[in-house]
Amino acid sequence: MIWTEKYRPKKFEEIKGQDEAIFIIKNFLNNFGKKKKALILHGPPGTGKTTIVHATANEINAEIFELNASDFRNKEKLKHILRPAIEQQSLEKKEKIILIDEVDGVSETDYGGIAELIRIVGDTNYPLIMTANRIWDKKFSDLRKKCEMIQLKELDHNIVKSVIKEISQKENLKLDEDFLTELSKKSKGDLRAAINDLQTFSKIQDYFPIIVDERNKETDIFNSLKRIFKEKPSKEIIGVFDSVNMPIDEILLWMEENIPAEYQNEELAKAYYLLSKTDIFKGRIYKQQYWRFLVYENFFLTFGIAASKETAKPGFTSYKRPSRILKIWLNNQRTIYKKSISQKYSSYVHIGHKRAMSEFPIIKQILKSNPEIQNELKLEEQEIEFLKL
Repeated sequence: MIWTEKYRPKKFEEIKGQDEAIFIIKNFLNNFGKKKKALILHGPPGTGKTTIVHATANEINAEIFELNASDFRNKEKLKHILRPAIEQQSLEKKEKIILIDEVDGVSETDYGGIAELIRIVGDTNYPLIMTANRIWDKKFSDLRKKCEMIQLKELDHNIVKSVIKEISQKENLKLDEDFLTELSKKSKGDLRAAINDLQTFSKIQDYFPIIVDERNKETDIFNSLKRIFKEKPSKEIIGVFDSVNMPIDEILLWMEENIPAEYQNEELAKAYYLLSKTDIFKGRIYKQQYWRFLVYENFFLTFGIAASKETAKPGFTSYKRPSRILKIWLNNQRTIYKKSISQKYSSYVHIGHKRAMSEFPIIKQILKSNPEIQNELKLEEQEIEFLKL
């Protein structure tokens, strides 16, 4: 079971760091219909928007009727799905709450969807609560006027740490304080991401020494660059990147960025020529599936560039991270596969695409270890390779 569901708070008292939002929700329910009939919980992913709505339903013993905005894309679907929900009384409980998750998934091209949603807000007999990551788009201006707005803030990393520490204790994980601190800081206020990371690492047999931010990666790449640029070419240097937990695309960017810091003139030209050869073989591997070319790719990138110099530049060299534009390009390349896999997975299991994206660390582990599911989702070769990174 996904831990974000297993440990989802059930009551207001279990929700951390959103006291102001809970206070406003209580007032909204007590005064329902006097001013507003709907409210919008908005804020960054992982701050507890959907969780708060479920906790609200538990607090007042209400049935919750939940829809994702991606489930309906036009006026007619809203009429057939949502309108009956705001008119019909609950069969099991006295109270009812209508939840529309990820309402910002409705677009301007959804054939009157937003206009119909505004009419439904005016007609509802039950509290209607919507969640959104980005609600300040111009297309939602009329909808915002009809709703009470509640902004959820990013959670302080100390709050995130207290939650994942409690979960780790319940799961009998032996994690030290430094690990939990790094994990909570890396989440940047996204509690769901922190819990997903915790569950991912719990599946790794030797997870204790793992540092979850980029510092260890950078230490490894710095040491590898130093060996290539400072040492003489050798058989051992061919395997210098084997222990670097970094995709080949990113390693290429690090090399491209730092070659000019070590080489000049003819050495510089020779090193860049071999780097271009590496990129050519990488392209052939991906496009034509010629995996035997990996040996050439790795040889040019390590031994070849190391052999481009006559003598190593003396002294210490401070290597730089790839420039901002190159990093954006790399992240875009990663996002392409992440989005395509999430889209296939969300369609197959009938959840929202945004939810699949937010829970991707767990989904990735599931797909990575199960070729049958990969075949079921009809993943392409490049998507399967992305899962292995």
